[in-house]
Amino acid sequence: MKKFVITIAREYGSGGRTVGKLLAEELGVPFYDRELLRMASDESGINEALFARADENVKSTVLWKAFRKSYTGEPIPPDSEDFVSNSNLFQFQSKVIRELAMQESCVIIGRCADYILRGMDHVLRLYVHAPMESCIERAREFHPNLSDAELRRLIQKIDKRRAEYYEYFTGRNWKDADNYDLCFNSSQLSWDQCVRLVKAYLEIKLG
Repeated sequence: MKKFVITIAREYGSGGRTVGKLLAEELGVPFYDRELLRMASDESGINEALFARADENVKSTVLWKAFRKSYTGEPIPPDSEDFVSNSNLFQFQSKVIRELAMQESCVIIGRCADYILRGMDHVLRLYVHAPMESCIERAREFHPNLSDAELRRLIQKIDKRRAEYYEYFTGRNWKDADNYDLCFNSSQLSWDQCVRLVKAYLEIKLG
């Protein structure tokens, strides 16, 4: 198969990360999630903790227009006062993602990778979702002591944060199907069927 990159945006509890790991294993390619923070840290020399903090605390109150004016796709040099700004941290992370996409086949979870790699023919952009009831059941595997109501609030909080992060750095709606090549409801499929679905789509896309 030709070189390819699969990006996966996913609702919390939908199993998108699980699908990504299984795809990477099935296709024999690297899987990148939080590893990208370490790689961006190595690239920039900026403490990884700052990347993690920016990853978690981007606020939707910061207007996209302000970021768009400064976003060039290339990192700001160390002598700039904005070197450790959220926008520059994102640009270092974007640089790492673009370099990976040019060098190898891989699976990338989140990080606005679908937006960063937009326009690249060898990229398959996925969005994985599921009904709230299904997400609650899957989230319970990781939070067995939480009630259904607590799990619902946790899922809503995490998805809200992901949506804000995506909108802040892309100016787009995280759940908009126009951002992706393939959107599917994971609750209707087994993990094996999810992997088979994506593989079939990838083979069709790459000819």
